[in-house]
Amino acid sequence: MAEKPKRITDIGPPNYEKFLPPVIKQNYGQWKSHERLAPGVMVHTSETGGKIYTVRCGSPRLLSIQSIRFFADLADKYCGGYLRFTSRNNVEFLMDSPDNIEALKKDLHEAGFPVGGTNNAISNIVHTQGWVHCHSSATDASGVVKAVMDALYDHFTHEDLPAKLRVALACCLNMCGAVHCSDIAILGVHRRPPKILHESIRKVCEIPTLIASCPTGAIRPKTVDGKPGVEVVEEQCMFCANCYTVCPAMPLNNAETDGISIWVGGKVSDARTPPRFSKLAIPFLPNNPPRWPEVVDAVVNIVNVYAAGAKKYERMGDWIERIGWPRFFEQTGIEFTRYHIDDFKHAGTTYARSAQVRL
Repeated sequence: MAEKPKRITDIGPPNYEKFLPPVIKQNYGQWKSHERLAPGVMVHTSETGGKIYTVRCGSPRLLSIQSIRFFADLADKYCGGYLRFTSRNNVEFLMDSPDNIEALKKDLHEAGFPVGGTNNAISNIVHTQGWVHCHSSATDASGVVKAVMDALYDHFTHEDLPAKLRVALACCLNMCGAVHCSDIAILGVHRRPPKILHESIRKVCEIPTLIASCPTGAIRPKTVDGKPGVEVVEEQCMFCANCYTVCPAMPLNNAETDGISIWVGGKVSDARTPPRFSKLAIPFLPNNPPRWPEVVDAVVNIVNVYAAGAKKYERMGDWIERIGWPRFFEQTGIEFTRYHIDDFKHAGTTYARSAQVRL
């Protein structure tokens, strides 16, 4: 076999192979099975008999330097320095021997980091930036996730649900948190178009660029007090904050009208049933920081009803499809409103979104 060409570049990150544990490098592409040993603990076995043990703990997405150093010290102590961060902000410690698993779990527990999130449990919530960084957020991200996961803590550390449950949060409808295909999705929503600061707009914004930034053409040129300005056609505004991105004189955030919606039934997996988009369950809940009690109660209620009624291996969307949406609203006590009716003329209900082919 020809030698693999050397990667000679100073652009981008280092080659990922440099960071693989030796047992993974030696058995790359040869893993044949994995087995759960305990909540948050797995072992993968290769065709050569090599094994890699994984201990998964939950962590916040935004980490302090002290927390990162703590994880690094644990990896040095128990795993030869090898760990990885998952796409759901979990930390996985990778080791080639089971001898240190219990000691590692003990140290994580004492530091307040729960071990779990595997199999038929709730994994960590993937989420966006929120108020800490994003200029278009309708709600916070880290704060809501902290409050919700505090209430669902036992479902992370215990595998007691019918199937795995994936929860996601996006702080606005731009959805960089992938909430469109989650079992439960928490989505921040704006309900009013951007406010136009006419006195500032001519000083800090390029009006042609501002008009071009709107994907729906809702921003139109308008003369205000004899000077160039803009107006917003409210019916066409989809609250995306593109205009605010290019023009700080078009703020969209509104403490009185911004809030949160809850969506359910989506999934990315193609197992058993095709992938599906999340659908609206609760159109609006208020922003009540720091603990968002209405949102926490709503999510916990949906999880409890699902856990009590779903069959083994049945994802949230599969359970809803089986019992029907009327019974879902009845069992959860959620009010059905006109906002639940999909009247978008381009709704892709007939799009093929699955790799499954019906012969």
